[in-house]
Amino acid sequence: MEQLILTLFLALFTLEFLIEFGLNELNLRHVRACWDSKELPDLFTGKMTADEYDKSVQYTVASGRFQRWSEVYDRLITLVILFAVLGSLDRFAGTVAQSFSLGWYGHGIIFCLAVGLVFIATSLPTDLYATFGLEAKFGFNKTTVRLFVADKLKGLVLGLLIGVPFLFVVLWLMQAMGDYWWLWAFAFITACQFLMIVIFPTFIAPWFNKFETLKEGEFRERILALANQIGFATSGIFTMDGSKRSAHSNAYFTGIGKAKRIVLFDTLIEQMTMDQGLAVLAHEMGHYKMKHIRRMLVVQAIFLFIGLYLLSMLLKAPAFFNAFGLTSSNHAALVLFSLVSGPATFFLGPLMNRLSRKHEYEADHFAAMTLRDGKPMEEALVNLTVKNLSNLYPHPWYSAYHYSHPTAVERISAIRQTVP
Repeated sequence: MEQLILTLFLALFTLEFLIEFGLNELNLRHVRACWDSKELPDLFTGKMTADEYDKSVQYTVASGRFQRWSEVYDRLITLVILFAVLGSLDRFAGTVAQSFSLGWYGHGIIFCLAVGLVFIATSLPTDLYATFGLEAKFGFNKTTVRLFVADKLKGLVLGLLIGVPFLFVVLWLMQAMGDYWWLWAFAFITACQFLMIVIFPTFIAPWFNKFETLKEGEFRERILALANQIGFATSGIFTMDGSKRSAHSNAYFTGIGKAKRIVLFDTLIEQMTMDQGLAVLAHEMGHYKMKHIRRMLVVQAIFLFIGLYLLSMLLKAPAFFNAFGLTSSNHAALVLFSLVSGPATFFLGPLMNRLSRKHEYEADHFAAMTLRDGKPMEEALVNLTVKNLSNLYPHPWYSAYHYSHPTAVERISAIRQTVP
């Protein structure tokens, strides 16, 4: 049985890698072939210069090359940790827990945190190159080394403050609640997710970025008028200093109920006209008004429910642990399941992307109909595409597998077809 489990995992692991690697190569060839033709999509004619198009292709190709080797690196690291490191970490965690009389819960928490730290450490080379190599080369990176280190340290502190009590409760539920522990765990994790939605904008996000109330003026008044027109309750409109890390621009909503906040990157305010920025916000409001956020939370809850049930079944299968050289335990089950579930469920990614893309089309339509004009949304999409050097010609298979949003060309075409 152990051999069968191991063979099945390696087969799925290899299949996922081959699909990821193959689609990336296919996309790179497709982009280069379109580049050779030197033809812009009709929707971008006159809106994007030849130099801007060349730079976007160069950015796409450089990103694809980086993805090629980071994919290989990440896969090798996962295999090494899974088959050569986990056993040693489990023994180390047990020794430390015994030395300080921390018991089984201490053993489990130390083990889970140690695994997380190993993955963080091994991801540093790719993180550093992505930030200070790739993004810097194309003028996007604004992060200093000092800020990069500070972000990592803050992330570690938050991981400890949140992760330790979270792991303790989950491990306690697994031990104390019998065969139906997974139902209790589902309720607890779901409650934690909602709690994080509530506390993130007020207590966590300000630890990393500076938020200021949007200054009085025409833009603020038009946003408030739009929110009032739609019936979108908000606790405030804020700008965020995204430019201290990246030149990429964005806007988002955070929080739930009347505590929802509108957050605008300072780069978005600088790069867009007032009408374009308002269209982006109308699009985001559309996600809330059309219950897309709620729908995605329900889908995620279903996946969590099924995943925890499967985990409860695996806990009763010693062969699952033996296949990876570990002793059966609750903490080992949590880590193993998190590592093997990816290769076992990778095919769900394109399905989730398909749902997400449907939501994007609907939110675009909502924005255009609310503003009674599709032009501002079209111009915003063109602006975002040009400023972010987005790929104008992704291969359809690559786009379907990886893109949670349709391309700008697809979205603009849909707006023109549905908006009178």
